[in-house]
Amino acid sequence: MSKIDAIKKRHSVRNYKQEKIHKDRVDLIQEKILELNLDGNLNLQFIEDAGNTYNKLLNKMAGLGSAPSVIACVGPDDKTLEQRVGYYGEQLVLYAQEIGLNTCWAGTFNKKMIPAKVNADERLVITIAIGYGSDQGKPHKSKSMEQVIDVKGERPLWFNKGVEMVLLAPTAINQQKFLIRLNDDESVEFIDKGGFFSQVDLGIVRCHFEIGSGRTLPAIR
Repeated sequence: MSKIDAIKKRHSVRNYKQEKIHKDRVDLIQEKILELNLDGNLNLQFIEDAGNTYNKLLNKMAGLGSAPSVIACVGPDDKTLEQRVGYYGEQLVLYAQEIGLNTCWAGTFNKKMIPAKVNADERLVITIAIGYGSDQGKPHKSKSMEQVIDVKGERPLWFNKGVEMVLLAPTAINQQKFLIRLNDDESVEFIDKGGFFSQVDLGIVRCHFEIGSGRTLPAIR
């Protein structure tokens, strides 16, 4: 499965089978996390037993209480942390899709019950529920391309392809509060329009844009 195929097939899944993730998949996830932590200066953690991470009423109503495992998105706490969590966390989400697992970004969880290790200089930003879905989720409603871009003149094909993949990106409560600006020199800006976890969303958006456009963007700073 290509990354673009993974983007198109992946939807947020909130109900999971009561089945532990198979060891071969756990090993693959752990290997991918090591790679992403090194690249992104993060401390993403796969926690095989989600325990009571999703025991809050809102999670139970949404079905996340059934998730067997969880990824804790942790990293050194600086101004780029949330974007880096979104950017590298979404790479992990898409990889999980490629190897037959389902996921859901989850900002509501029991911080006292999740067995994550958070060092003194770090912060736990958000979690990702992971397991075998009872279903494959459903596509979310999306804004049009024109609603999320700021471009003067004609748009190059690579830009359009990037935005097409961005419109399939998960965002908190499906808010899509971002703007993608194409400058005269063909550099691209991602503008945060505010909202819950909007910086995490911006990192996810960057990840999808790179995959769709085939271009590598400057590092998040």
